[in-house]
Amino acid sequence: MLCVFVQIRCAPGKTYAAADAIYDREIVSELYSTSGEFDLLAKLYIPEGEDVGRYINERLIDGVPHVTRTLTTMTFKAY
Repeated sequence: MLCVFVQIRCAPGKTYAAADAIYDREIVSELYSTSGEFDLLAKLYIPEGEDVGRYINERLIDGVPHVTRTLTTMTFKAY
């Protein structure tokens, strides 16, 4: 499995609604509210053989209300 972090920017005042919708999908292992340029930080594991972009778009973001932008960070090795 590939661990990725997805930062999510939400429409003003809509972070809780977006977080609830993401959490209800039961796809993230952790979901945090953050300060700074993005509002949420999601940690998820993508199964081997899955296309990362498609997996994130179709299973995490597609249809979630109030998401305006995302930034994905892929991981390679844990120390």
